[in-house]
Amino acid sequence: MTMAQTSMVPCPVGAPPGTGGLQAADHAAVVLRVEHLRKRYGSIEAVAGLSFEIHEGEVFGLLGPNGAGKTTTISVIATQLRASSGDAIVLGHSVQQDVAAVRRTIGVVPQDIALYPRLTAAENIRFFGRMYAVPKLDLEQRVDELLTLVGLETRRDDQVAIFSGGMKRRLNLAVSLVHAPKLLLLDEPTVGIDPHSREHIFLIVKRLRAAGCAILYTTHYMEEAERLCDRIGIMDEGKIIALGALEVLLTEAGCSEVVELRGLPPQADLARLQSAPGVCRLETHDGVTRLFVSNATTILAPLHQALSRYPSGVSVQISPLSLDNLFLQLTGKELRD
Repeated sequence: MTMAQTSMVPCPVGAPPGTGGLQAADHAAVVLRVEHLRKRYGSIEAVAGLSFEIHEGEVFGLLGPNGAGKTTTISVIATQLRASSGDAIVLGHSVQQDVAAVRRTIGVVPQDIALYPRLTAAENIRFFGRMYAVPKLDLEQRVDELLTLVGLETRRDDQVAIFSGGMKRRLNLAVSLVHAPKLLLLDEPTVGIDPHSREHIFLIVKRLRAAGCAILYTTHYMEEAERLCDRIGIMDEGKIIALGALEVLLTEAGCSEVVELRGLPPQADLARLQSAPGVCRLETHDGVTRLFVSNATTILAPLHQALSRYPSGVSVQISPLSLDNLFLQLTGKELRD
């Protein structure tokens, strides 16, 4: 049986299949409400006053480079770390005060694989099912359903120790769903895996959303956020610096296009070009100069004049503003894989 054939709904929270996505989420119940959340380590504030909501049938992406505070945020919501102040409410349960209730309601897929390598795939799911007190009569059905969902039904009796990295990540996702959580926390779930497993995880996330799951998805891969997330919170240095649907964020940026210049000499002076009408920002990283502009056609003349002072070999590429460009424009930093 393929994933498309199985009728298993791992994360039912009330939304009918096929109604996931932004429009459905706009009118759906709030599953997670984060309120002024802070986490300090001495003088370092890893999470600096986050506030956001996630609804039924919504994939909410936390996007940012390593060190932005994404994993700390997930760890606090998962009750693995205690917040310094603020709170997160999961279906009425506070992560500060109702730890046991929150843990029964959420599923967590951490960055690091959390499986027992000497157990088989089926035994791992059974073990976690018992931890979550899944009734014995239901557990075997859950094992079969979840192994089918993640494409490991033919490997159910193989020890996890011999699995590839991608297979382990898919099984890690399966065990997080054994108790049918209402909120799924995915922390960089595709780091270091093969393309087949990556695409499979994307399909699973989309199916869970269609079944009504609320999903918090952290990543520093722009393409994943663009493909999967209904709304995006861009994090930098513990803060959300922009939040909304991708189309809204790109519109609000005010710059619809990016001009990339490659091959400029290090001493190139583009001060006049930077002050030209319609240029929002100019950044240079790793030998690539990018101009964020409202309309590329309005700067073609000053661009030609500026480049005429330098030898041939300078390449110019004009493209629409992307999420990757937006992050660079907002932070002055590039995401690193």
